[in-house]
Amino acid sequence: MAVVGGVRGWGDMKSLTVQVITGRWFVVFASFLIMAAAGATYMFGLYSSEIKTTLGYDQTTLNLLSFFKDFGSNVGVLAGLLNELTPPWVVLAIGAILNFFGYFMIWLSVTKRIAKPRVWQMCLYICIGANSQSFANTGSLVTCVKNFPESRGAVPPERGEDYTILQALFSVDMFILFITCICGVGGTLTAIDNLGQIGTSLRYPKKSISTFVSLVSIWNYLGRVFSGFVSEHFLQKYKFPRPLMLTLTLLLSCIGHLLIAFDVPSGLYAASVIIGFCFGAQWPLLFAIISELFGLKYYATLYNFGSVASPLGLYVLNVKMTGHLYDEEAKKQLAALGIKRKEGQELNCIGVNCFKLSFIIITAATFFGAIVSLILVARTRKFYKSDIYKRFREAATVAEAEMATVENESKAEKDANHSVPTQT
Repeated sequence: MAVVGGVRGWGDMKSLTVQVITGRWFVVFASFLIMAAAGATYMFGLYSSEIKTTLGYDQTTLNLLSFFKDFGSNVGVLAGLLNELTPPWVVLAIGAILNFFGYFMIWLSVTKRIAKPRVWQMCLYICIGANSQSFANTGSLVTCVKNFPESRGAVPPERGEDYTILQALFSVDMFILFITCICGVGGTLTAIDNLGQIGTSLRYPKKSISTFVSLVSIWNYLGRVFSGFVSEHFLQKYKFPRPLMLTLTLLLSCIGHLLIAFDVPSGLYAASVIIGFCFGAQWPLLFAIISELFGLKYYATLYNFGSVASPLGLYVLNVKMTGHLYDEEAKKQLAALGIKRKEGQELNCIGVNCFKLSFIIITAATFFGAIVSLILVARTRKFYKSDIYKRFREAATVAEAEMATVENESKAEKDANHSVPTQT
C-alpha cells in the first residue's frame, strides 16, 4: 500500500508539473521572457551613430536603414500565416534564426570583420534581424490572446468571426485604422529612430542621449500597460470608446513633437517620455480595436496587416522628409564654412534647424491622424454604448462548462488508472 501510495503521489506531482508547464499562465511567463529579448529595434538610437560614422552614411541613408528596420519588424504577414498553420514553437524558432543572422551580419560589418557591405546589403541584414521581432510577437502575443479570450474585449454582434481576411482588409474601419497608424505610429517612430541624431544636433552629451533612449524604452512599456488597463476600465465602467482613447494619445504625442521642433530647454527629456509613452500606448489600442471589430478567427494575420501601416508612414516621414531636410541643412552648413563633403564621408548637422521643419510637419500629420480617428469614434459610438459583453459572457459560460466537463472526465480516468486492487 505504501509503494502504491508513493507511486501515486509521484504520478500526481508529475501530472501537476506537466499541467503547470503546459498551462496558459506559464505561457504568459514565457512570453514575457521572449518579448524582453525581442526589442533590439527600439535601441536603434544607441547604435545608429556608430553605423553612420563607421560606414560613412549621410542622414538619408541612415534613415533608409531605419526604414528597413521598421519594415522588417512590422511586416509580419508571413509570421501570421505560419502561425495559422504551425505550432507557436515553429514560429519562434524561425524568429530566433532570423534574429541571429541579421544582427550578427551587422556586427561583422560595423566591426570591419568583413568587407564594407553595400547599402542594400545593410538594409537586407537589418530587415532580416528586425523581422524576427514580428515572429516573436506573433508566437507569443497571439497565443496569449487566444489563451485568454475573456480578456481581449468584445466582438460586435454583426462583425467578429464573420469577417474573412479580405473583408476586413477592405473595410472602412480598417482603412481608418491604417491612416491613423501611418500618421501616429509613423511620426513617433521617426522621433525614436532619430533620437541619437536629434540629441547630437541639439548638443546634448552622449550620456544624455543614452538616457533619452532608456526613457523611451521605459515609457514605451508603461504606455502599453496604461492604455490597455485604462481603456478597458473606462470601457467597462463609463462606456468610453477605445478609438477615442487612441485620438487622445495622438493629440498628446503632438506635444512631444513640438518640444523637439522648437528645442525647449531640456525639453528632449520630456519629449522622450511623451513620445515613448504615446508610441507604446498606440499598439494595444490598435490591436484591441482590430480584435473587437474583426474577431479572433484570423487575428494573427490581421494584426500583422495592421502593422504594415507603420513602416509606410516611417518611409514618408523619416526617409523622404526628415532625412532629406536634415541633409539639406547639413550641406548648407558645410557650404557656409567653405567645406566640400567627400564621397563616403558622414554628413552631420548641428543646431535647431536640423529637425525643426521636419517635426512641425510631423506634428501636423499626427494631428491629421487624430482627426481621422474621430471618424472611427463616430462610426462605433453606438456599439460602445451597448452591452458589448453580453454575447461574449454567454460564450465564456459555455466554454467554462465544457472545460469543467473535460477536467472531470480526465480526473476520473486518472483515478481509475491509479487504483490498484489490494490482496489479503
